[in-house]
Amino acid sequence: MDSFTTQSGKSLQVTPIKHGSMEINFDGRIIQVDPVIDGTPPVTDYTKMAKADVILITHDHYDHYDEQAVSDLRKESTVIITNQLTAAALGEGEVMYNGDSLQVFDDLKIDAVAAYNTTPGHTQFHPKGRDNGFILTADGLRIYIAGDTEDIEEMKEVADIDIAFMPCNQPFTMTPAQLRHAAEMVRPRVLFPYHYGDTDPNAIIEALEGLDIDVRIRNFQ
Repeated sequence: MDSFTTQSGKSLQVTPIKHGSMEINFDGRIIQVDPVIDGTPPVTDYTKMAKADVILITHDHYDHYDEQAVSDLRKESTVIITNQLTAAALGEGEVMYNGDSLQVFDDLKIDAVAAYNTTPGHTQFHPKGRDNGFILTADGLRIYIAGDTEDIEEMKEVADIDIAFMPCNQPFTMTPAQLRHAAEMVRPRVLFPYHYGDTDPNAIIEALEGLDIDVRIRNFQ
């Protein structure tokens, strides 16, 4: 768990689960990101976790979307936020498109941003305009969850980020070199490489050397 403090002193903790899945506890409210039971190892038992106030799903791939995980985490008041394809598969959810904003609570705003592939031969994995990354503004603390993306030009518009989660596993997301370029564009204060699959974490660390960014490797394989 990594702990942070917002501008008015509220607490925010990030707990890595695996791959693209994490839990964010913001001032006692639970935000689950891309919860998956067994699409990627290890198997995660969400029935043992606190019910979610917000569930964010970037897109409908098996390693990001799991209907049973959503069912295990939801309560009557849970806000589910996702893209159009996932909402259609789930049969519910607040649909956000790239560029949309949603004020979830008085102190939590969510912006949907672009996430897509650009490398020739890879664009079928995550076509432009279909999936989301998310920016959470939690009482002034800005968190960028990039989703499955490469180092796209839209990252130049992602500004004032305190905490970023950026993927690093080709052919589906970024190489370490692309991750460095993405980090140079976004310039987060703290960077968690995530969704890194078989990529050597040491290669990620080496690629990010000299950027004056607090790079933290956690259990996001």
